[in-house]
Amino acid sequence: MASAQTAKGKGKENPVASLAAGAIAGGTEAFVTYPLESLKTQLQFGALEGGKPLTPYQALRQTLQQRGVAGLYAGVTAVVIGNAVKAGVRFTTYDQFKSLLKDEEGKLTAPRSMLAGLGAGMSEAIIAVTPSETIKTKMIEDSKRAVPKYKGFVHGVQTIIKEEGYRGVYRGVGPVMLRQGANSAVRFSSYSTLKQFAQGSVVPGTQIPGWMTFGIGATAGVITVCEWRLLHLVVKTRMQSLRAKAEYRNSLHCAYRILTEEGVLKFWKGTVPRLGRLIMSGGIIFTVYEKTYPVIAAVL
Repeated sequence: MASAQTAKGKGKENPVASLAAGAIAGGTEAFVTYPLESLKTQLQFGALEGGKPLTPYQALRQTLQQRGVAGLYAGVTAVVIGNAVKAGVRFTTYDQFKSLLKDEEGKLTAPRSMLAGLGAGMSEAIIAVTPSETIKTKMIEDSKRAVPKYKGFVHGVQTIIKEEGYRGVYRGVGPVMLRQGANSAVRFSSYSTLKQFAQGSVVPGTQIPGWMTFGIGATAGVITVCEWRLLHLVVKTRMQSLRAKAEYRNSLHCAYRILTEEGVLKFWKGTVPRLGRLIMSGGIIFTVYEKTYPVIAAVL
């Protein structure tokens, strides 16, 4: 019994270090990959703009021509702050769920890792993801207007709350919870499984090299984007748009209108930039977290 408790103690993570390292990793990842996120969101608006659907290249060229590089970073503040908070929540809750679900030998099976990831994803969806992504989506759409309504991040948040109330920043919470739950379940279980394989190729007691961590995280990102949650991305984007209140009664009505008016392929709009972002995202966030956590944990 004592040895089992020792094993469990060794595997227990410091929640403060998890929160801080996760926040740093999330903020870094959000800023670096934001242009791809911006393009993905613009492609998913599609019919809401009433024009011909754009390719990723056309969306990039049009944004640069009309608004320059700054156009690719419209709404970035909300996402960097939101991503820092959600990554901090995600890693903290995952580590805590992971500690609870480890067996007596301190090991975590793939199914239990997936369950821990599911809990972490749904937690971050409620606490951080839905508000930050709603604000980001509205600000990206608003930036495409000839005369934008929002003068900046703070003014945008104030205007949204004034016009729609606090419910306005929680539109699409259902699809976001499904998306984040599935995302974290697949990503964490994929990452932990691949990491276990990789640890067999390094000297016992030493850390996995940074380039290998990046590769494992990027692979987990590819696996993540290949699952069914892409459907929820489009519904979520539409529900968080400026016109959502007038266009859709709820998420199911939104999905029905997209399917009947635009076709099933519309649910996969924005896949190319999304895939690019998740490859980069997985590599960056796990690498930064793995390198930052031991440093912060040693200080605390």
